[in-house]
Amino acid sequence: MNTIAKATKLELLNFKSIPTRTFWITSLAFFMCFFAWFGIVPFMPQVVKDLGLSPEQKWNSIILAVTGTVFARLLIGKLCDKYGPRLCYTWLLVLGSIPVILLGLVQTPTQFLICRLFVGFIGASFVITQFHTSIMYAPNIVGTANATSAGWGNLGGGANRLGMPLIAAGVMAFGVAENMAWRYSMIVAGIVCFLMGLVYFFFTKDTLNGNYKKLKASGRMPKTKKDEEGFMTAVKDYRVWLLFVIYGACFGMELTVYGTMDDYLQNTFQLERITAGNLVASFALMNIFARTLGGFFGDRFGNKKGLRGRVLFMSAILAIEGIMLASFASSSEFIVGFIFLIGFSLTVQMAEGATFAVVPFINKKAIGSISGIVGAGGNAGAFIAAMVLKSKSAGAEKLAIKASEGLGVDAVQLAQSEAASSAVSSGYFIIGLFVILVSIAALSIRFSTEEENAVLDKVKPKMI
Repeated sequence: MNTIAKATKLELLNFKSIPTRTFWITSLAFFMCFFAWFGIVPFMPQVVKDLGLSPEQKWNSIILAVTGTVFARLLIGKLCDKYGPRLCYTWLLVLGSIPVILLGLVQTPTQFLICRLFVGFIGASFVITQFHTSIMYAPNIVGTANATSAGWGNLGGGANRLGMPLIAAGVMAFGVAENMAWRYSMIVAGIVCFLMGLVYFFFTKDTLNGNYKKLKASGRMPKTKKDEEGFMTAVKDYRVWLLFVIYGACFGMELTVYGTMDDYLQNTFQLERITAGNLVASFALMNIFARTLGGFFGDRFGNKKGLRGRVLFMSAILAIEGIMLASFASSSEFIVGFIFLIGFSLTVQMAEGATFAVVPFINKKAIGSISGIVGAGGNAGAFIAAMVLKSKSAGAEKLAIKASEGLGVDAVQLAQSEAASSAVSSGYFIIGLFVILVSIAALSIRFSTEEENAVLDKVKPKMI
């Protein structure tokens, strides 16, 4: 039986090509998962009012939303290696649609927090998308393919700020009360995820040469024991865990910073809520090209300087990301801060693309497991960063409220706002310094001569 070679070009309009069809379907599935994962964010003021959430519960909901994803990503990568991306994505979308729908039916704060935890599981979609594109594209283009599919999928996390209110407006046009619109919007998002699961099952293949089940039955793929050996080898590789930290320093920081940026812009620069929300959404929409740039330059450096070149570019862009965030945190003028915020948004997304321009070359026998571990690092980083910001902000706000008691509601709110701004600013600065330190540590990722030569043998003929 002939073996189909991996694609060496990213031909986005060649729909007869299996890699192209896979690229679009997996990117769209990823988009829908992120759209639903963060779909509740635009409605949080209404949710707080309807369910009576305390500030503590509101922060906990943010933390829980990224916590569930950590465990899901660790698990899903190993499952991809064993069962293939097609079945894993199908079940993730079908089962993941349940808590999304239930989020629209909750009646108490506890129910809301539980649903947010389980909705976070669909964030594992990122791992399957990266795994599926990694096995469809050749070394010379895999970084660009991974970064583009991830970036376009990530758009769902910004598009929901515009899309969910539009869905709410649509259901209201059918007579649904305004205070119930957010509930119906989440139900719609959940149903779409379920349908996307069916699309993935019927219209994708695990590999260019067929699905895992048939390939294993014919002896063309390793059995379970060798899968386990590949997983254990990956777990023992220091480079995997260093990439875990690196992805936490880029994607984790993006999640946390954008999740807290609306309030920070309002408290620090006195922007209107709608203006602040639109700015944050526009930064998230930079994923349409910024991640691709990271993967593209990762591939370019890799094609010219080998695997070491990929690491050098990843380290450099991480360092710039940290400098941009620390500089933004130190800015007191909006225009200056806005420029640094654009710089941070661009470089943090490029760093994500650059990271997954390195991941496919660590261990080709355990790409799913490694993608899962590294992907989980993003959410672990988000969890730690959110905890840092929560502890600094909550403590500062309590002290400000206590110090301004008796001065009137406006004075208390102003004091609370200023305290939150100062605390989050110092938190952003600390995070920026952490990212810079991680960029230095990234330089310790090394590849053997055999690993370098194995990639060069596949890339050089195509570069002639």
